Amino acid sequence: MRSAQLDRRVRKEAGALVREARAALNLKRGLRGKAGDLESATSAVEEPLVAGDLQKVRAGLPVLDALVDELIKRPPKSTTRDYVESIGAAVLIALALRAFVIEAFKIPSSSMYPTLEIGDHIFVNKFIYGVRVPFTSTKLLELREPKHGEVIVFIQPCQPDRDYIKRVVALPGQTVEVRCNVVYVDGKAIPNTLVEGEGCSYLDRGETDPTWRKMPCSRYRETALGLAYDTYHDDDRPRRDAELLQQGGLPSGDGRDFPTPGLPRSCSNLPPGEAGKPAENQHPGKIVETKLARYLTSPCEQHLHYVVPQGHVFVMGDNRSNSNDSRVWGSVPIQNIKGKALFIWLSYKDWGLLNWSEIRWPRIGNFVH
Repeated sequence: MRSAQLDRRVRKEAGALVREARAALNLKRGLRGKAGDLESATSAVEEPLVAGDLQKVRAGLPVLDALVDELIKRPPKSTTRDYVESIGAAVLIALALRAFVIEAFKIPSSSMYPTLEIGDHIFVNKFIYGVRVPFTSTKLLELREPKHGEVIVFIQPCQPDRDYIKRVVALPGQTVEVRCNVVYVDGKAIPNTLVEGEGCSYLDRGETDPTWRKMPCSRYRETALGLAYDTYHDDDRPRRDAELLQQGGLPSGDGRDFPTPGLPRSCSNLPPGEAGKPAENQHPGKIVETKLARYLTSPCEQHLHYVVPQGHVFVMGDNRSNSNDSRVWGSVPIQNIKGKALFIWLSYKDWGLLNWSEIRWPRIGNFVH
């Protein structure tokens, strides 16, 4: 029984080698000058195989096998080629991950303080809001839309060559109003409490200015839908809040109050002097008057709100007194969103190859909330 199995295996292997050798002789003439040797070795196996003489087949197989390996089969890859192929595969995987799954971004401005600081390097989940065709705003698959409070990276509607990072404050169809630093969504104030007044400060610098400046601030904590995050305001807000509480009103509102009478903010309706251009996929939304100006007892009362257009989100920076956001240029098309901020993988104030003293070690590994 075992002998019959071995005979069948010999016939099968011999037949395969003969077919491979004959194909090579027909297609690859002049095989390194040894085509004659291969022809003889092939015949030495083929003829007894046809005649059923397995003893001669076994005797000729080692010679034919060695010649096939030498003349036909691909030579082993060099170590250099192995390295090149491994590096190439790693690069392709990295590019695919960057295009569809995760991408690294660097924070260039102070608009998201205290959540994100200048010099923070973050990873962004690009898959959560849908798979985007690289170098376009077209999405092939949308898993879900952004949620309130999430920190997102997006293509700036008025400057499509720039990426911005802000926090989602309102969703499609919701209303937004900001009066005296209080944010109202659908007519309800987002709860906020003072965390740090006197003594609050942060370091800031322009994107092209290497000089750091100490900026005063006040720190408040907002809580919405179970998510808590801190925001910065100007250092005078606690005093104004106290006056508002004691006097029941203020003589004037805040420079960041939103919206103001007139056309809703959008790329096609920017204030004079603001850089930008109309965005084809951005809708302006609308402004609704909820209380006539003559009936106002304080500019801090709700009286105008902005309706977020469908397919858009309203975003604001956590540094409320120093953020260029939807209050200036309108809502962000969901189509423009690249992904959700995940965590900080590197953070430094200044960087030098031999100077690691400015690395902010405690920030590395922190998740973005």
